[in-house]
Amino acid sequence: MLKVGLTGSIAVGKTFVCQVLAELGCHVLDADNVARDVVKPSTSGWVEIREAFGVEVFQENGELDRKKMGAIVFADEEKRQMLNSIVHPLVIEEQNKWLAEKEAEDPDGVAVIDAALMIESGGSKRFDKLVVVWCRPEVQVERLIKRNFLSREEAQRRIATQMPQEEKKKYADYLIDTSESFEPSREQTESLFKQLKSLSV
Repeated sequence: MLKVGLTGSIAVGKTFVCQVLAELGCHVLDADNVARDVVKPSTSGWVEIREAFGVEVFQENGELDRKKMGAIVFADEEKRQMLNSIVHPLVIEEQNKWLAEKEAEDPDGVAVIDAALMIESGGSKRFDKLVVVWCRPEVQVERLIKRNFLSREEAQRRIATQMPQEEKKKYADYLIDTSESFEPSREQTESLFKQLKSLSV
């Protein structure tokens, strides 16, 4: 089985690329969903976050208040690193379990894990190939403002906390540029799928 890491900065269109890859027959796992699962009430991640950040980052029902947590960690590099040090190892452990399951089910398949901080966390080294999704900086800012209802300043601050896109691109085996509309992005993704599929058999 071919193990593929897919990454890119915030609001560059990774979700769309993953949707197309899934439609074409890839096994796709979104690390954001895994990150939510590993901090559900009473999990070890949930306990660690309570100890590190206190009860004020949780809702009354016990769920993590992701908006409140986002506001804290995007404004404080030390706290962001603390949160990542709790969540990343748990996410990587779950990803590895998923990869093993998919390999047993479909030895000639293509398994894709989508994670924004894959390079930063060191998690990209586990993959056979790395795909970096990117778009022009002004497109990224506009998408983030629209998607998260942020001011331009807040959007730019969030983008600045991540590795620059130009730096991420240096790690890529394949690049997908989503700056234009959906159709060119789909065409690039379909071409990528053919290349990955030929390597997986």
